[in-house]
Amino acid sequence: MTETRVRFAPSPTGYLHIGGLRTALYDYLFARNTQGKCILRIEDTDQSREVEGAAASLVSTLSSLGIDFDESPEAGGDYGPYIQSQRLELYRKHAAELLQNGHAYYCFCSTETLSKMREEQQTKGEFVKYDRRCLMLSQEEIDAKLRAGDNYVIRLRMPDDHRFAFDDEVRGHVEIESSQSDDQVLIKSDGFPTYHLAATVDDHYMQISHVIRGEEWLSSTPKHLWLYECLGWQPPKWVHLPLILNTDRSKLSKRMNDVSVESYLEKGYLKEALLNFVALLGWHSADDRELYTLEELCEAFTLDRVSKAGAIFDLTKLDWMNGQYMRSLPLAAIAGRARQWFPADWAEDYERYLKVIAAARERCTLLPELAEYARIFFEPAELSEQDLAIFTSETSQKVLSWYHEQISTVQADDAEAIDAITKAGIKELGIKGKDYYMPLRLALIGAPHGPDLPTIIAILGKEESLARLAGSSAKPE
Repeated sequence: MTETRVRFAPSPTGYLHIGGLRTALYDYLFARNTQGKCILRIEDTDQSREVEGAAASLVSTLSSLGIDFDESPEAGGDYGPYIQSQRLELYRKHAAELLQNGHAYYCFCSTETLSKMREEQQTKGEFVKYDRRCLMLSQEEIDAKLRAGDNYVIRLRMPDDHRFAFDDEVRGHVEIESSQSDDQVLIKSDGFPTYHLAATVDDHYMQISHVIRGEEWLSSTPKHLWLYECLGWQPPKWVHLPLILNTDRSKLSKRMNDVSVESYLEKGYLKEALLNFVALLGWHSADDRELYTLEELCEAFTLDRVSKAGAIFDLTKLDWMNGQYMRSLPLAAIAGRARQWFPADWAEDYERYLKVIAAARERCTLLPELAEYARIFFEPAELSEQDLAIFTSETSQKVLSWYHEQISTVQADDAEAIDAITKAGIKELGIKGKDYYMPLRLALIGAPHGPDLPTIIAILGKEESLARLAGSSAKPE
């Protein structure tokens, strides 16, 4: 059996977006599930769009999420180099081969000429593609232009009246007419290859068994199949993933949507939740389970469970999933990741900090929300006039005074004793519901709602709890 070899091949033109993360994740999961290899290749042939530091940032983000590679620019491997700008001679060699056997040709058309050509075709309602005027040049004309130093590109000559048929691992049997394909540029005027030539050459030499990529590349597959045929190579298996859609079923767009993976991490989403959520954008298990660790995804992931239908990016579901992980991951792990959002002095007492995190994560979705929720224990908000008025009632003063006296007799971390006192107060005072709980919570945390009283007192400690109760139990003059 041929070893599974898949590649994630991003361009260093900006941040890692959700669609890119899904491709990288599926590559990784498929490789791990089949005991194959997952390769990272940097496709930096579009020099005009390259962003300095983007490649390093992309690798760092994937590493922080737990996605590592068996072969990469950093890890090395037997099929390097893994940066396309370091492989230019290889692409030029095969472009020359295509020119020699008549499967490619020089094109000397200017940008202005091409623009006018497209406009005319659009006006006539024709399929927009290169009209092959340079294919008609004689060898003498070509040689003269080359000697004169005229700018040129090298184009692939697609076959006429040919039907390309291939089997896609997600979409099944696919057929596309060659008339729907342009004579694609293979080598640009700057001497760098386009994606089509470079990716085909690299996938062959790196022995890639499966090309996993987005549905938008489906229409380009005939060009790649033709390149494989012209060069005498065996093509890989094709895996075209469904589009990622907004809830209104419009396409998730880098221009219109917040699709940066880094952005979601900076907002306080947990990597476990983000990976789990992205894994389900087009794939589902046989039992429709929703929550998976990365290790469990590696065991469960198979290509036959990838859907053809567009996947909905539902932020509500991501929030729900993040909340599930917020409460299920080890407390110390959540505390460690949340610390950056907390003032330093709030976390000085680590045991108290852990208690705060334990209480807050039951009611929060994102990591920064933990710090905002924790404010009730460290810096209670100023009470409104309406809240202050509650303390003036005889009922509230009775509750506060009685509770202060009883709490002074027990330890702050004795949850059973405090719970017993709380219940006893309802029975002994004959006061219940909001008339009982609201003055206590307002006094202790400055808010009408929050954790249960044993949790509040355990976090505040006995001394602070008594001081807050005492400060509210004296009747205003």
